[in-house]
Amino acid sequence: MKPVLLALLTALITTSYLSAAEKSDRPNVIVIYADDLGLGDLACYGNERFQTPYIDRMAREGVRFTDFSSSCPYCAPSRASLLTGRYPFRNNMMLGNPVPEADYGLQQARKPNPTLDKLGLPDDELTLGELFQQQGYATMAIGKWHLGHQPEFHPTNHGFDDYLGILYSNDMHPVQLWKNDDIVEYPVVQATLTKRYTEAAVAFIENNKDQPFFLYLPHAMPHKPLACSEDFYSRQPSGPSPDLYRDVIAELDWSVGHLIERLQQLQLDQSTLVVFTSDNGPWFGGSTAGLRGMKSRTWEGGLRVPAIIHWPGTIPAGQIIDEPTIIMDVFSTVLAAANIPAPEDRVIDGVNLLPVMQGQANISDRLLFSFQGDVKSVRHGEWKYHQQMPPALNFPEDWIDPRRPNGVTLLAPFEQYGPSSHPGIATGDHGRKPGLFNLKQDPTEQHNVAEQNEDVFKQLAAYREAMQQQTGLPPGQGKLITP
Repeated sequence: MKPVLLALLTALITTSYLSAAEKSDRPNVIVIYADDLGLGDLACYGNERFQTPYIDRMAREGVRFTDFSSSCPYCAPSRASLLTGRYPFRNNMMLGNPVPEADYGLQQARKPNPTLDKLGLPDDELTLGELFQQQGYATMAIGKWHLGHQPEFHPTNHGFDDYLGILYSNDMHPVQLWKNDDIVEYPVVQATLTKRYTEAAVAFIENNKDQPFFLYLPHAMPHKPLACSEDFYSRQPSGPSPDLYRDVIAELDWSVGHLIERLQQLQLDQSTLVVFTSDNGPWFGGSTAGLRGMKSRTWEGGLRVPAIIHWPGTIPAGQIIDEPTIIMDVFSTVLAAANIPAPEDRVIDGVNLLPVMQGQANISDRLLFSFQGDVKSVRHGEWKYHQQMPPALNFPEDWIDPRRPNGVTLLAPFEQYGPSSHPGIATGDHGRKPGLFNLKQDPTEQHNVAEQNEDVFKQLAAYREAMQQQTGLPPGQGKLITP
């Protein structure tokens, strides 16, 4: 054999062995991120109205978290926290949700907001996409982005080789489906979104089965307007009583099951860590599992979400973890699983949960904060401090959502849910003043016990003020606040 050919063959063999060796320490990672999925929207979290056999199985084979929170009770800040491991004020997403200028024309009382139209995740933030991409992983984002719709903020500029999805919420106008940096569908047939996102995810897995990959799958559902495909739509004479939310959850459950089954068929399940969670609490029609409030409010019903982690052969199955955890922990956990160091030049607020899931660590004594424009609440163990108790959502019973879909894009446009289908408890002490609640004794946040626990109240208020002072600092500055 010629020396040149021999050298090439040797190089190919060596590369093949190196890739195999490296892959054992570089698992695949999939993060499935539902939109507005409430803590009580799954059977494994106590819902008797829905059947979610695939997600329930994922929980039995993995770890189910019962006290897992978002950093914010609505979309964009939560997504920024997941992808950067940082509270929203550290990554410039505390202002709120990016909103396209055209969307404001739907409501006469609202004027275009150039700030929100131009809002996006800064270029100097490091996302999971970028960190995995830098390590040679194939990366793809499929679904709702909502971290900036201007070209400089697109997923392909934040570490994702490919992107398919809607750049913001599926109720914001114009509703356009993007493939990388091109619009490929308008108006969007939303009834088929879950199915198409799932098919794209499976194709990505199949195309990258021989190399490490990171898949970020932020589904559109069950964010309003709700939509599912005909295969899951049950409003028919011979079918069960109509319940569009149930149908949407059933298709989401199928999606999760289809992905995990394909991983098993490709013999990738033991080399793939899968996270399933939600960005915040539910909107009308969903369930908070009996907690107070809903999406857009920092009561537990707006913050606490389902969270399941699945990694057969590495994480002991059948665990239920009740310790308070938060969305930034996903960032730290998946990086640790892939042996990728977290950035050292900035504050990372997440905690690696692998030692917790392997019974080697306890993280109950930590502070967790929530944000909505500023620091709204502080969690320490069983105690929760509200800087100002959130007001109720006051929608008239005949409220009609002004954000109607573009064109004929839904299978069931007249079956959307409204204020009569409030997802959580609406009672309890209130008022525009600070409050303190004991979540162990009062999980539904009914009784403000600030006066009876003055020392705890003052201490948590001090933690809140210390964090609030950091929100005025440049994004690269700040520190962790610890008990």
